[in-house]
Amino acid sequence: MSKDQIPFYTPALSELEKSYVLESLASGKLSGDGPFTKRCNTWLQKQLAVPNVLLTHSCTAGLEMAAMLCDLKDGDEVIMPSFTFVSTANAVVLRNAKPVFVEIRPDTLNMDESKIEAAITPRTKAIAVVHYAGVSAEMDTILAIARKHNLKVIEDAAQGLLATYKGRALGTLGDFGALSFHETKNIVSGEGGALIIRDDKAAAARAEIVREKGTNRTQFFRGEVDKYTWVDIGSSYLPSDLLAALLLAQFERAEEITKQRMRIWNLYQERFKDLESKGVKTPTIPGDCGHNAHIYYLITRSLAERSQLINQMRAEGISTPFHYVPLHSSPAGLKYGRANGDLSLTTDLSERLIRLPLFPSLQGQEKIAALVRDFYQAK
Repeated sequence: MSKDQIPFYTPALSELEKSYVLESLASGKLSGDGPFTKRCNTWLQKQLAVPNVLLTHSCTAGLEMAAMLCDLKDGDEVIMPSFTFVSTANAVVLRNAKPVFVEIRPDTLNMDESKIEAAITPRTKAIAVVHYAGVSAEMDTILAIARKHNLKVIEDAAQGLLATYKGRALGTLGDFGALSFHETKNIVSGEGGALIIRDDKAAAARAEIVREKGTNRTQFFRGEVDKYTWVDIGSSYLPSDLLAALLLAQFERAEEITKQRMRIWNLYQERFKDLESKGVKTPTIPGDCGHNAHIYYLITRSLAERSQLINQMRAEGISTPFHYVPLHSSPAGLKYGRANGDLSLTTDLSERLIRLPLFPSLQGQEKIAALVRDFYQAK
């Protein structure tokens, strides 16, 4: 069979996306904060039940804005998991602050909330939470720790749109949250993201300025100032309205897309439930978490076994990648951050994790499941 006959992902696009993109092109308004951007912001505010959401050109941008809004400075520290994408740490390092990496839990692969307080120092200013695979971290405990030590909480909810913790949308529980609409996510615009600001009018007002290159341009267009000028640090974090047109169509189809993904996720979970008896781990969804079927993964029994499974699936034309290389062991992580403890669990689990194809138009899920089961039956 040809290589990558079944890819790891394919975006779920329809005629609605094409229609909105053509409408945007015809309008001639392609730069940021156009009509489609505003409609996306409104959809997110309603969906997430929050007053302040700003569309950005990436989740990375949202995290960088959150770091600015936390007023991180030279020598400050931010606690985060090592098992995450580089943007979580980069946002901190760009403010001359230090990422402090802590261990993850063996069940959800999220930051182990029991390890946070031991990592707090007088320099600690914030906790950056990552909701891996659209499954929430233990937010009640983390928020209680933050309140006790007067720390900000940034939620990296890149994978978390339409997922919940105790009924509340991920990204809305901390002081700031960041979402991703990269083409590998459930809801996509190619590149794209959003920043969520929780119930802080001053931070929301400043976020508008930071997002507009440090100027009060947005206030000018609302008629609140007679001219706009440079008033704060910032950068160009607005997305094109053309991408917002694509994203709005995705938002309007979000329920349909999520149902299709959930159907495939549930099929995998059913087919692989007996692998636990062989020592292969399947995803754990705590009872107070509502997930969004973003990732289906298996934790194999060894790195060698994972490599064998990836190679065997590749030979069948199926793409099954692993995920993050832990940041604490990366060259930049060693240079700019520090690990609190040896993080042996993070290292071990990251070396054994394999992800399976999961997207709405996938037709080969039964074949994928059968191949994985055959692999383990032969062991």
